[in-house]
Amino acid sequence: MDCQFIRIGNNTIDTFLNLLRALVREPSVVGVEDAFFRVLRRELEEYPVKVTRYHGLLVAQGSAPHSIYLSAHVDRHGLLCTGPNEFQYAAFIAGNRGELNGDSISEQFMELVAGRFRGQRVQAHSPFVGSYLGAGQITESYVCPRRKNLIFEIEGLEFLQPGTPVSFFDRLQEANGRIAAQLDNVISVAMMVELIRLGFKGTAMFTAGEESARSWRFAAEWFRRHDIQTDRLIVLDTSPFPTLEDLDAQDVVLRHQDANAEFDPDLTEHVRQTCDALKISYRYKDRYVQEQNETREKKSSLGRTELGRLINATHHEITGTTLQLPTTSYHTATETAKLTSVAAMLRLLANLCQLPKP
Repeated sequence: MDCQFIRIGNNTIDTFLNLLRALVREPSVVGVEDAFFRVLRRELEEYPVKVTRYHGLLVAQGSAPHSIYLSAHVDRHGLLCTGPNEFQYAAFIAGNRGELNGDSISEQFMELVAGRFRGQRVQAHSPFVGSYLGAGQITESYVCPRRKNLIFEIEGLEFLQPGTPVSFFDRLQEANGRIAAQLDNVISVAMMVELIRLGFKGTAMFTAGEESARSWRFAAEWFRRHDIQTDRLIVLDTSPFPTLEDLDAQDVVLRHQDANAEFDPDLTEHVRQTCDALKISYRYKDRYVQEQNETREKKSSLGRTELGRLINATHHEITGTTLQLPTTSYHTATETAKLTSVAAMLRLLANLCQLPKP
């Protein structure tokens, strides 16, 4: 596939940021994504793509649907009311547990981020419609050793009934060449919508439940429903690093593999070569983790991604690679990325999808 050298200019970035601001404000707590899917569908139906809703999945197909497949999960971390004035981390409550083996990135981050939520403003929404029910503030958050979950104490939402989602009060912040919000993974969703605006002709898949290890099932069902095998799937996400300084080391993050499976080497190499052609810097996250583990007493996991689960479950009938945006303050409402990285990732995706110059 030949590269087209495309610059994502200020106008495109401004359009993208306007879209991202709007999507960030919409709640999409893991396990309760229906309201966000409706907002996203209305946005997509503005463009010449076929939009179809499935259980746990929204699919937008252009005029060449088999040319390339992109996927991003729509769910974000939040809380769920589980009893009288009782709130738990939505991704890990019993009804949403996909795995609790201690080796997923989310679980390893749980202890680290537990105290970060004190003072965080939150909003409650009706589960399916998304209408606003009230606001409160987290006064305490801690890991319960018996339930192995983050437990939250909230002032102002004592009236909520069990099953009500509570999202972090989220607004896009912009300063010093960076943006911050709960970017995982609404920023990838916004990128895919932007690509569709620019004329994307392939298939864009928006999955639910990634933070509870379920999204791969919805994607696998769709591919099997339509009897499709492919090695042309690119899964978009964010990739955490410890500090702001770490973000300067690369524009985008690639992977050879995760803890579940090796990704398609040809597509991974094609993405790397495109990065080189466009002078976009990159780092392989699996190599980074392996290098860090050489000096760590407690080893870090390579991570369990939507793509790795999908490859493993389909025995490589569905395969591809990932493209990730480097961020810091992972899984908080101030997850931060550099605007130059955002622009680089959009430019890279535009070339990979063979889009005309915007």
